[in-house]
Amino acid sequence: MTNESMRFGFILPGGSATEQLRQAVLAERAGWDGVFVWEVAYGVDAWGLLSAMAASTSRIRLGTMLTPLPWRRPWKLASQVATLDDLSGGRAVVGLGLGALDPVLPTGSGEVTDRRQRAAMLDEGIDLLRELWRGGRSYAGEHYQFDAGTGGLGSGGLRPVQQPIPIWAVGAWPRPKSMARILRCDGVIPEYHRGDGQEALPDDQRELIAWLAERGRTDLDVVHEGETPADDRAAAIAKVTPWAEAGATWWLESRWGGDQHREKKMHEVMKRLEAGPPRV
Repeated sequence: MTNESMRFGFILPGGSATEQLRQAVLAERAGWDGVFVWEVAYGVDAWGLLSAMAASTSRIRLGTMLTPLPWRRPWKLASQVATLDDLSGGRAVVGLGLGALDPVLPTGSGEVTDRRQRAAMLDEGIDLLRELWRGGRSYAGEHYQFDAGTGGLGSGGLRPVQQPIPIWAVGAWPRPKSMARILRCDGVIPEYHRGDGQEALPDDQRELIAWLAERGRTDLDVVHEGETPADDRAAAIAKVTPWAEAGATWWLESRWGGDQHREKKMHEVMKRLEAGPPRV
């Protein structure tokens, strides 16, 4: 895969709903292929924000990076994502994971914190989302039981444009249980666990992709996240290209960190968005 065939998204680092909406419009104008937003316990509502972005853009993909599904009601999330998909004309993506204990989960919320149970809830939640999006009306599992009854879906109003809506999930490579979940999804957000504690290399991604191919999944999106400079296009391309050559289908530009020097960070984000993706 060449850099030219890779798609480029931007994970917005936060800010007010108005600021992020303005950034999404700029991202589309500057040639980015997708915009992704946080989903937090309390803050700007991701799905309301993405729906506003859908009404203000026409091309870019819109999604979360990421949604902690075990701490959401899957039927409510299914409704939110399907609504976004309808409003955007089939541009929704949902990124799913277990969720980090801190700071996403409020203290004393009563939510499940056991990792094994959350993993089981994530698996069932993915199945429930799929069932509702393809027109199913009920689901019965160990952790979730849902019955739509005679209203809502029965009125015929909520069917996504995309069949299926892409689900990207975090895959801890090379952990078998985590990677087995990816086989049921449409994309992988790799979380590399190297024995030497070093940063991931393109060869790690190649191994992951080979593992997927051995199991018949050559159709998955493979996401890689990183940061490239706004003022040195050659350096930005040089940083992205090895990951594209190793098989990544999406590069997600990110600007993580706390709220220190917020104005400086927002300026950097706007500058990077305006420079456009590091596409050959």
